[in-house]
Amino acid sequence: MFLNLAAYHFVAIDDPDALAARLRTRAEAGALRGTVLVAGEGINLFLAGDAEAVHALIAALRADPRFAALRVKLSESAAQPFARLKVKVKPEIISFRRDGASPLAQRAPAVAPADLARWIAQGHDDGGKPVVLLDTRNREEVGHGSFVGALTLPIDNFTDLPEALAPYRETLADSTVVSFCTGGIRCEKAALWMRGDGMDNVLQLDGGILGYFEAVGGYGYEGRCFVFDERVALDADLRPLVDADMPHEEAA
Repeated sequence: MFLNLAAYHFVAIDDPDALAARLRTRAEAGALRGTVLVAGEGINLFLAGDAEAVHALIAALRADPRFAALRVKLSESAAQPFARLKVKVKPEIISFRRDGASPLAQRAPAVAPADLARWIAQGHDDGGKPVVLLDTRNREEVGHGSFVGALTLPIDNFTDLPEALAPYRETLADSTVVSFCTGGIRCEKAALWMRGDGMDNVLQLDGGILGYFEAVGGYGYEGRCFVFDERVALDADLRPLVDADMPHEEAA
C-alpha cells in the first residue's frame, strides 16, 4: 500500500533552487516519487511512497518555520501512481500569469467544507443569498465529476479562466460565489484575483474538493475528482478509480 501526499503552501521563498535541492535529497532518500514544484511564492507537492518516508518528509518540512502551518491531504493507493520523481523550480507553483493572484500578503476569504455542505442543503448562504459553485478546473477534470449544478467553464488551462468567466460576471453579481478546484491552490488564486478585479462576492472552498471529501464526504458532489497521476480520479472516500474493482479493505 502506498501513501499519497498532496500539499501546497504559499510563503515567500528567497532561494527556490536551494529549497528544491533540499526537497529532492529528502524525497530521494525516502524513495518517494511524484512532483515537487518550488517558486518564490511557495511549494506544491504531489508525492507517494512508503508511509514512514512520507511522514518523515512532512515532519522535516514543518520543522522549517516557513512551513510550520503546512496542511496536507493523505490517501492510500494499491499501486505507486507516479513513474518517477520530478523536482522543478517555476515562476509560480500553479501558472495563472495574472497580477494580484499570489496570496503572499493575504488570502481570499474561505468557506469551510461543513459550512458549504450546509449551504448546499439549505439552498443559500447564511445571509440568504443564492450560492453559485464555480469550478476552476479544466474540462477534462470536470468530465470525471463536479458539484451538482456548478458553473463549469470550457477551459483547457487555468490561465484561460479570466476570459472564460467574463460572460458570467454580471449574472453572478447578486450571488455568493464559491470557487473550488482539486486541492485548493487554483481556487485560492482565482478567488483572490476575482476579488481584486471587482468581484467582492467570491470565496474559496478551503482545501478544495479533496478537503471537502475528507471533511464531509461527497454530499452535493456527483462523480469523482480527477487527479493528475495514475490513480486517475478519487471518489468521496478518497479511493482511486484504478482500485475500484478491489475489495474495500485492500484499497482503503
